[in-house]
This record gives sequence, C-alpha cells and structure tokens, in this order.
Amino acid sequence: EEGAPGRRGERERCEEPPVERGPGAAFHMFVLMEDLLDKLKLLSYEEEALRRHNMRPLSRHYFALPTNPGEQFFMFCTLAAWLISKAGRPFEQPQEYDDPNAVISNVLSELRSF
Repeated sequence: EEGAPGRRGERERCEEPPVERGPGAAFHMFVLMEDLLDKLKLLSYEEEALRRHNMRPLSRHYFALPTNPGEQFFMFCTLAAWLISKAGRPFEQPQEYDDPNAVISNVLSELRSF
C-alpha cells in the first residue's frame, strides 16, 4: 500500500492550512481602487470617456463598496469599452439596458482576442 500512487501522501499535500491574512487585507480592495483611479486619470478618462457620456468622475472607492450595482456595472462596461477602443480595437459602447450577460460576453471575447 505504501508504494501505491495517489494514496495517503498525496492527500496530505493537498490539505493545506487556511491562508492567514494580515490586518490590512480588508483594505486591499480600497488600495486597488485608488491605483485603478490613478491609472484611469493618466489616460484622461474624465475628458475622453466620462464627458462623452455625461457621467460623473469616480470616487476613490467607487468599485470597492457595493452601493448601486446597476450603476456600477454600467460604469464598468463603459470604461471597459472605452479602454478596448483606446487600445485600437473597434468596440461598440454598451447601452444601459443591454443584457448584462451579452455585454460581459462581448468584453471577455474582445479581451481574449488580445
């Protein structure tokens, strides 16, 4: 039995202790959002993406806190479409009432083609 592959030794290796997260882990999403916002500002998202659609600038924690999922999803899709277009690919701007599954499918398929 000791020489049999896939037995006791393999099971012991798969059972890893839970990863301990530090005290700052709860705030990691806020740091990521601030980094994202800095990068969007470097790309002039306010002038190029938001003004075209009459949208307000993002707050430092816009995507880090779930406040209005429908609005946040539309903002995400708008920014994704703008970034894809900025990368040189033609991409149709999604409308607010488009099917969310279809919009995400289109974004993901375009990103896979990169």
